[in-house]
Amino acid sequence: MPHIALPTDHPGIRGLLDVKPASGLALSHLAEQLLRGDSPLSVGERELIAAYVSARNSTRYCAGAHGATAAHRLGGDFALVEAVQTDLDTAPVSDLMRALLRLAGKVAESGLSVTPEDVAAARAAGADDETIHDTVLIAAAFCMYNRYVDGLGAITPNDPAVYRMIGSHLAEHGYLG
Repeated sequence: MPHIALPTDHPGIRGLLDVKPASGLALSHLAEQLLRGDSPLSVGERELIAAYVSARNSTRYCAGAHGATAAHRLGGDFALVEAVQTDLDTAPVSDLMRALLRLAGKVAESGLSVTPEDVAAARAAGADDETIHDTVLIAAAFCMYNRYVDGLGAITPNDPAVYRMIGSHLAEHGYLG
């Protein structure tokens, strides 16, 4: 049950963005830029980072929506997303993606948890400055989005089919459509 009155019954962040349309639009533009704008990371990889951070933060709505979006953008590989969210150490991802997800997980704990060794591990796996930057910024932004959704008690469906539908829409239309 949401902690505030919502003008619509849209689930998750969508309902919250409708409360204050101007800030909602700014947050949507930020998500569009971070997850769809220029980056050495693919859209699917960036969505996977968002889904991983959201799972680490126990934000069911964002973990489900971005997990489904990542799966749609990664060739329909829902098992991969589940593996990453369940046990990163055994998930079938590249060494680079594992290092970036570990870095994102550190950001989810606290920006101060990121160590030079974490960054060096990402570099050793092939990350450049822009890749590291984008990973940290996506992780930090999703900590904010997660706290927004959970802090206001957004509507959070239980049905996995709802998240698959949301993910399909986001994968095709992005955050401004």
